[in-house]
Amino acid sequence: MQSDIDPRSLIGRRALDRSGARIGTVDEVYLDDATGEPEWAAVRTGLFSRDAFVPLEPSEVVGGQLRVPFAKALIKDAPDFGVGRHLSPEQEIQLYHHYGMDIPSVATEAPRGSDRDFGRLAGED
Repeated sequence: MQSDIDPRSLIGRRALDRSGARIGTVDEVYLDDATGEPEWAAVRTGLFSRDAFVPLEPSEVVGGQLRVPFAKALIKDAPDFGVGRHLSPEQEIQLYHHYGMDIPSVATEAPRGSDRDFGRLAGED
């Protein structure tokens, strides 16, 4: 992901797949507990559907929207861990496998987490 993007600014942005099809809206941003860097976003895929986790590293903000370089079907089939809780290292590894991504060595050394303040900050506007 672009390093100059404030993770709080991602909340509420429209998320698009690699072909430009709308996936949904960014609900939460999950930070790496060890580095504090944004690593995953939970994207609300519809009014009555669930949040899908998408990796932020290969994603980028283009024209005010989060562009995720994966197909919509793959994103919607991502494992569902619910939102508002820490992702365990095992859950994160499942997500890396789902997206066919290499697992960073840090993923097995320290737990990952969600910074719930980002969701609250976005809701206060």
